[in-house]
Amino acid sequence: MKKILALLLALVMVLGLAACGGNTDDEPELLGMSASPIDAVELTVDYTVPEDFKIGFICLHSEESTYDLNFLNAVEKIKTAANLKDEQVIVKTDIPEGNECYVAAKDLADAGCDIVFANSFGHEDFMIKAAKEFPNVQFCHATGTKAHTEGVANYHNAFASIYQGRYLAGVAAGLKLNEMIAAGKFTAEEAKIGYVGAFTYAEVISGYTSFYLGAKSVCPTVTMEVQFTGSWYDATEEKNAAEALIARNCKLISQHADSMGAPSSCENAGVPNVSYNGSTYESCPETFIVSSAINWAPYYNYIIKSVVNGTEIAADWCGGIAEGSVVLTGINQDVAAKGTLDTLKATVAKLKDGTLKVFDTTTFTVKGAAVTEELMADVDTDAAYTADTKIVSDGAYNESKFRSAPYFDLRIDGITLLNEKY
Repeated sequence: MKKILALLLALVMVLGLAACGGNTDDEPELLGMSASPIDAVELTVDYTVPEDFKIGFICLHSEESTYDLNFLNAVEKIKTAANLKDEQVIVKTDIPEGNECYVAAKDLADAGCDIVFANSFGHEDFMIKAAKEFPNVQFCHATGTKAHTEGVANYHNAFASIYQGRYLAGVAAGLKLNEMIAAGKFTAEEAKIGYVGAFTYAEVISGYTSFYLGAKSVCPTVTMEVQFTGSWYDATEEKNAAEALIARNCKLISQHADSMGAPSSCENAGVPNVSYNGSTYESCPETFIVSSAINWAPYYNYIIKSVVNGTEIAADWCGGIAEGSVVLTGINQDVAAKGTLDTLKATVAKLKDGTLKVFDTTTFTVKGAAVTEELMADVDTDAAYTADTKIVSDGAYNESKFRSAPYFDLRIDGITLLNEKY
């Protein structure tokens, strides 16, 4: 029964997301949707790809996962922009975080791929193993942490400053809470967000914290509860987590998990939802507000250009709003609070010019204490997760500065973790 429910929810997700393809450029055409608050950045392809060039992609799941669909949509974008033929692009889906990844990477290298890209954290050690075996192939990995310490010349990590996107989505959430408070639906003290998280990894902690700080910037009384699922993609567990948070009187739900479980639960319960990795507007028109996502097409463009031109690929690459790597969908104006679009545009401008920093240390505390410039974080990722790098300067926690993958792992005040077993 669980598998049947997961398949049904996956089908709903594909129908909802495929219509907009996670592509913010298409969404304003949908009834009720505004343009994205972030201006689109055009892909600049100023190179010519040789006929014998090939690139291979390894994905943890297939298009049923919103996370993987986001990568696959970017593949289509770069194919079009760089005029790549079908035979120049090889995609392998449903590759687990085990030796299967090494086998897939080896197969792609043997098939003549100049670049092999993998998209899940647990793929990393197997990508490194393949990189050592095939020194003339470039191995690029999303969300990984070891490129800057491993010292393998043809192995590279990449991420994006998605905490900026999550902060912006949090602002939209906070504005919605304010609107509901003004309408008398609950008091300011009852403004509580529920958040469905996958694991207690820094990537998830960074994401839900930045989302909360965005909400708090406009709704100062907001609190948040986080329920973890122990999986990146489990439609049933994500549905159950969202329903549990709604039962705990959370007034709005967001997520860092990859199925339609949470958005569908919100639509059924009539609870506002901020999704992730693409619009759920067509499937959840009564509750969807906005979604943030990483656009991987700029990174694909960067690594292809580097290989074609024979230039070095950075060990760690992190794109932001300016590069077009951090995107927001359009806003569902039938659900979002009035003025949300204008407020988000103004916030985007502050993030771009540096006058606003997501992890401004004056905006949060940890166990009642301020964060100081003596704070250390684990950036080099040894087995004991030893803090090794000072990461606070100029009044802000510098996320993704010393490596591309997030390392923010503070448990700040105002956020309650309901289960930390994962």
